[in-house]
Amino acid sequence: MSAPMLRRQRGITLVMALIMLVLLTLLALTSITLGNSNLQIVSNMQQREQAVSAAYQVLEETISSTRFFNTPDAALANPCGAPNQRCVDTDGDGKTDIKVTLTPSPACVKAQAILNSNLNLEDSEDAGCAVGSSQFFGVAGATTGSSECGNTTWDITAVATDVVTDASVKVTQGVSVRVATDDIVTNCTPASAAAAN
Repeated sequence: MSAPMLRRQRGITLVMALIMLVLLTLLALTSITLGNSNLQIVSNMQQREQAVSAAYQVLEETISSTRFFNTPDAALANPCGAPNQRCVDTDGDGKTDIKVTLTPSPACVKAQAILNSNLNLEDSEDAGCAVGSSQFFGVAGATTGSSECGNTTWDITAVATDVVTDASVKVTQGVSVRVATDDIVTNCTPASAAAAN
């Protein structure tokens, strides 16, 4: 081979090496970008799951006490910041990571009186609801046959908000509970109470 031909081949090798280097660099950058995207997706899913878990934790706390139907606007004991708000520390560092708010306040969506005739007086819970007055049909102010208890259905909605990202998730829980007639009159909406009669 002649000397000029060897020099041309060395130049082509250099160009090919540079092209391969650029391709490998682009491949590495694409791989890093995909890795970062996947990491961000996993992080977002983890934050969402933590928010959903915090919302369910507050819902369970709410329905395990009588406060949600006795005082719906103050359903949580020892709130943080505002009524019906709970601060949740998900990573144990002593700082609030997620704020869960019961918004709107727990709401009675259905109330139905329990008739004395439907009670089992051998059951202690039913016996506590029984009213022992006789019926005077057709007399103004006569008793209606209703017991001192009623079955109610409540909607409780928790909105969990991440304090860093402001991302939020909304979880609604329905719960049916037997309550005293006085609580139905005080805390159920007029539309629900009217529908019950």
